[in-house]
Amino acid sequence: MSPTPEYWFRAKRYGWGWGLPARWQGWVVLIAYFALIGATIRFAPPDQHRLAFISLVALYSIVLVVVCWLKGEPPRWRWGND
Repeated sequence: MSPTPEYWFRAKRYGWGWGLPARWQGWVVLIAYFALIGATIRFAPPDQHRLAFISLVALYSIVLVVVCWLKGEPPRWRWGND
């Protein structure tokens, strides 16, 4: 019998997707995500570099979803009692 995987992100209780991180690696990923957004606001302000800002935040968000998909619980719709 294989050991149960240790997910970085737990599934949300209601709806589809992931909630807050369950392990320290997930917290590092989430903090890095917000730090990158903060750095982007600082060095490519949305009022001066709108396209660059939107593109970078979209890229960071895609990377976050990919990490959650690979390291989190398998996503599915949940109704709270699953």
